[in-house]
Amino acid sequence: MTIQFSQFSLSAPLMARLNANKFETPTPVQLGCIPPALEGRDVLATAQTGTGKTLGYLIPIVEMMQKSEARGAQALILLPTRELAMQVENAFRAIRTSSAQTVALVVGGLAERSQLEAIRRGARLIVATPGRLEDFLKRKLVRLDGVKILVLDEVDRMLDMGFQPAIARIATTLPTVRQTLCYSATLEGAVKEVARKYLNNPARIEIGSVLKPADNVELRTFEVEPDKKHELLEHLLGAETGSFLVFVRTKHGADRVARRLVRSGHSATQIHGDRSQAQRNQALRSFSEGRHRVLVATDVAARGIDVANVAHVINYDMPKVAEDFVHRVGRTGRASAHGVASTFAGPAERNDLRKIEKTLSISMKRFRVRSADLNAA
Repeated sequence: MTIQFSQFSLSAPLMARLNANKFETPTPVQLGCIPPALEGRDVLATAQTGTGKTLGYLIPIVEMMQKSEARGAQALILLPTRELAMQVENAFRAIRTSSAQTVALVVGGLAERSQLEAIRRGARLIVATPGRLEDFLKRKLVRLDGVKILVLDEVDRMLDMGFQPAIARIATTLPTVRQTLCYSATLEGAVKEVARKYLNNPARIEIGSVLKPADNVELRTFEVEPDKKHELLEHLLGAETGSFLVFVRTKHGADRVARRLVRSGHSATQIHGDRSQAQRNQALRSFSEGRHRVLVATDVAARGIDVANVAHVINYDMPKVAEDFVHRVGRTGRASAHGVASTFAGPAERNDLRKIEKTLSISMKRFRVRSADLNAA
């Protein structure tokens, strides 16, 4: 029997917001996380990107806010990237039950002024990246002594990005008695340490293998000479429907691939670390709204991309490690939709490819591409 959100004993106003946004059936991670979080328990969840964990922590936050009229920050969500923080802020606005449930976005790369104004007006939720929030705390511009719920989302990525000291300093400003919800794709070394330090007898939720592509993503690899990759990409764009997220290794490579696609008449844009925040936001928006069919991205810039309905992920350049492969491939086949992920590998990269397959216990469908195949197409 399929469980519905209506079986979670949620308040009528929140149920109305979920229904308005067509959220009816919880995903497995929501099914695991929401009941203990509503009871006030700490939660430690390992789940891949795209499993619906955002709603898993926003629902308990909204329910808590409905029971309190206090001004100022009652909940704090820490995330690794601006893009992810902005998506979480939008998701909160979509399901909150009252405009009095105010939110402040606290991230680098955007003007401070509007962020500080939202805090001064008594924002009840702060959605933040650790660097900017720590800066505000040092300057005594924000108080966190009323926080009842702390969410650490994508903890593994925050630690990869060097945020562990900032998280530790932020935690010292929070009440010791609070609820903490912690989400990570893996539970390796440093993540375990964070869980031990900040969580108290947490409910443990583990959804599927934490380091494995989803079963509903078709994995393909094309052995192709490096100078024929672009022809192969254009061939696939002509042969298949839907949107394409193309991963390349360098910023320069992202610009080059996007420019060549545009010259060939494809609607393509790019996202990487040298683009301004406004340019990155615009590229993400135009891709998610379908105005650009192709988004070319580097790994760092793509961290935090959460776009629904990506039909095809292309590893134009091979990922360095298996974990990057999982993060990239996780951008398609979301919420149980079918997805396709294609990896371009030169003859010299066969061993790298086998290593990824062995680490993840997967086997990809193999295709060998010759120039004649592309010319015939």
